[in-house]
Order: sequence, then C-alpha cells, then structure tokens
Amino acid sequence: MVISNDNISNSINSTTLQDQMGTRKFEQNNRRALAIINQNMAVNKRAFSEKHGVCEKKQADPVHRPITRSLAAQIASTKQTRAEGNKKSNFGISNPNDFGQCICIDDEPSKSMEDQQVPMSLEQTEAMLSEPDHMEEIEMEDIDEEPLLDIDNSDANNPLAVVDYIEDLYAHYRKIERASCVSPNYMAEQFDINERMRAVLIDWLIEVHDKFELLHETLFLTVNLIDRFLEKQTVARKKLQLVGLVAMLLACKYEEVSVPVVEDLILISDKAYSRKEVLEMEKLMVNTLQFNMSVPTSYVFIKRFLKAAQADKKLELLAFFLVELSLVEYQMLKFPPSMLAAAGVYTAQCTIYGFEQWSKTCEWHANYSEDQLLECSSLMVDFHKNAETGKLTGVYRKYCSSKFSYTAKYEPASFLFENNPL
Repeated sequence: MVISNDNISNSINSTTLQDQMGTRKFEQNNRRALAIINQNMAVNKRAFSEKHGVCEKKQADPVHRPITRSLAAQIASTKQTRAEGNKKSNFGISNPNDFGQCICIDDEPSKSMEDQQVPMSLEQTEAMLSEPDHMEEIEMEDIDEEPLLDIDNSDANNPLAVVDYIEDLYAHYRKIERASCVSPNYMAEQFDINERMRAVLIDWLIEVHDKFELLHETLFLTVNLIDRFLEKQTVARKKLQLVGLVAMLLACKYEEVSVPVVEDLILISDKAYSRKEVLEMEKLMVNTLQFNMSVPTSYVFIKRFLKAAQADKKLELLAFFLVELSLVEYQMLKFPPSMLAAAGVYTAQCTIYGFEQWSKTCEWHANYSEDQLLECSSLMVDFHKNAETGKLTGVYRKYCSSKFSYTAKYEPASFLFENNPL
C-alpha cells in the first residue's frame, strides 16, 4: 500500500491538532477545578463563554490559542482540498477525537459531560454563603437594638392624660423652663443672707410641707418662688422666714384644693409674724414676680420621666427623695429643672438596680444622654451619702418614715463614680 506525502502531512497535522486539543481540554479541566475550589469570578465567566461558544483570548503560549469559529473556518478553507481525500479514505472509521468535532462550534452543540459539569454561578454561591451571616446580623441587631416604648398607649382612653397634646406640652415646657430659672450666683447680690440660710429655710419648709400633707407640686413651686423673688429683691435676715411662708401660701393657692389659712402659717412660725406682715409680703411678692406662677418645675418633668422609666412606687419615692435633697442645695441651681428631674430618675434606677440604667425610651423623652447626667447625678449621690449625718436632715427624716417606705435607707449608688470620678 502506497502512502502519499499528502496523507502523511494530513495525518501529522491531525495528530498535532488532536494533541493541542487534548492539552487544551486538560488545561480547561484544571482551570474549572480551581474555579470550583477558589470560586474565582474569571473562571465562571469563561465557563459561561464556553457554553455559548465564545472563547477568551489567552495571554500565554500562542500554541494554546483557543480554536474559535473564525480560526476553524480559516483552517478549513486552507486545507479543504487535502482534507477531502483524507475524509473519503477514512469515511468508515469512527474517531471520537476527530478534528471536525473539535473545531465545529454549532449554535446549539450537543452537551458533553464537561458542559454538564459547569460550576454554579458565583453570585448564587456568594448569596448562599452570605445569607446565614446576613440573617445572623439581623438577629443580632434585633437583640442589641432596644425598642422605643410608647409610654402613652395605656392612657389613650384617658382624657386627663391629653395624649394627643402631651408631646407638644413638654416641648413647650422645655422651651420656657430657662425663663423660670434663676442665676446660680444671685445670692451675691444679697447683703444680709447667704446660701446656708437659704438651705435652712428650705429644709424647714419641706418639714412644714409634709406636716400639712400638701402636694408635691406645691413644694417645688414654693422653692421656685423663693429663688425668683430673692433674685430680684434684697431681703433682711429676719424677713427670710416670712418670705418662705408667703411663697408656700401662694403655691398652695395655685396648686391645692384646700389651702391652709394664714393663721395656720403664723402658728407654724411660732407667731414670729403678724397677719398684716404676711399679707404685705404676699402683695410685694406677687408684684415682684408679676403674678407669674405658671412655670415648669422639676415636678412636671420628673412625672414624665418616671413614666418613661416604667417606674414602680419604690423608684418613684427614691427619685423624689434625691430631687428634694437637691432642692436644699444652692449649688444645684445651675441645673435646669428638666436635668434635675432626669438625673433624679437616673440615679434612683442605678441605686435600686445596682448598675447603670438609662434606657433609650428615657433618653428620648428626657432629651439627655447618660453622659450629660453624670455631673448632676454625682452630686445627688454625695447628698445621699451625707443625708443622715449632715446638719440638715429634714429630707432624710421625712423619707425615713414608714409613710415613705423607708426610702432614705437605700445604699447610695457610689459605684457609679468609683472608677470614673468627676
């Protein structure tokens, strides 16, 4: 049998191309295996391209250039004449690695095993891998994020709670509370009285307030009237107690249903003043204050903040105890009423619970963060420590009775400032 040079050349070319295609398939398999392990985006793009009959350009060895449709057409046209004779001579031979099967890329090729093992999309894989973490983050956020409570929901049907207007009311209180405050240095304008005398007067009035069983609002308004009057009017030492009695009388007329008579106030002062002196001082005081009795005191704010803290009776009594201790102290005038109330609630919670407690709901309604309350709270803790052993014990004795559930016996929250003293 005679083998022509053309047949030898065609056989060599076919063998060479088959070797190249085998090498190419081997490298493709390696790349696909690495893509599955590393989840490389580039390999997924190549798998997608191979499936649709598009091959990427390779930067490596030109021998391994991928055989595209244009390259296949070029090879086929160049060797068409010699290939026809070879195909006729080998027509009956079945070759699974035939060159024609390698270069002919149809629009809808028959799927081989390689095409069936195309790795899944990287986007789907990343979504599946990241989904548990995402769900875990959501769960952690739900756990860590404290909900903001609707504290007025329970009073929706209570007309006296004015739920529809409550936020507007407290926004107005915060806006005008500065106008009701006094200068923390006003006592420097007084020539015959000082801060110590003021503290003695208010400590005594707290006992009088408790003896007459008056409302909390009356006590807070009484102290506000005293400070505002003393800021504008110089008073002799012997008239200071009269100022306190008249301020309580005015507060009772404004807040109470049943008002103590003038004779009762004279009697409680051991008849130090006459009825005429009381009425004259009352006239002077209302004219000096221009009849302005409607001011937001700490009581207005503390009731709201206690509601935000979902306070029970113990927490409420302790908060009032701490704020009343602060009423006696002249240095607490530098704090606005809302901050005094918020610090009282915050310190009371820390005292009862034994750890720092200031919820998102409390912070939202009080408009004060925990850091903003620390200075005022630290002073309240000091007052609590010295309440029993100090010279002025009227507040301590009041809250150390069974009527107030022995609230003053709580251990002060000194732990708040042991590590971070102010």
